[in-house]
Amino acid sequence: MCNLESLKIDLKELNEGLTTLHFNLGDAYFESLDEDEIKRGSVSVSLNVRRTENYFELDFHTEGSVVIPCDLCLDDMDQDVESDDRLIVKFGEEYSEDLITVDEREGVLDVAWFIYEFIALNIPAKHVHTPGKCNAAMIKVLEEHSATRSSGENEEAAVDPRWNG
Repeated sequence: MCNLESLKIDLKELNEGLTTLHFNLGDAYFESLDEDEIKRGSVSVSLNVRRTENYFELDFHTEGSVVIPCDLCLDDMDQDVESDDRLIVKFGEEYSEDLITVDEREGVLDVAWFIYEFIALNIPAKHVHTPGKCNAAMIKVLEEHSATRSSGENEEAAVDPRWNG
């Protein structure tokens, strides 16, 4: 299991100005989050935290590769990811839609889930192997079922006759 404690940032301990943090996240990170979309991966995260008197500005640069299932054949495939994301954080007790609020007594921000979300949002909606790389047996089964389904129907009869006018 990955030690997710290393992804908790004690904001109270940061000095005003810029602080840079680096995280190298591997298979253990993705396994410890126990999510279905991303199974494994190797991702490097560079986090610049700029502290001012009133708030924290967190700039994430994420780069690497993750393993996700192919939408077509369901085999694992590598997907490159690269993103730049920003969070604005302040101390307080009131919820705000525009920024992340952290209780000042605690002062700790866990970025583990934010990083996962940034990676997941960077994955294309449709993810399939490059042509010729899908599982050949699965593609054959898909083609057989697709041919069976379409050959049994008269496509002309399926068209509403009102459209002919």
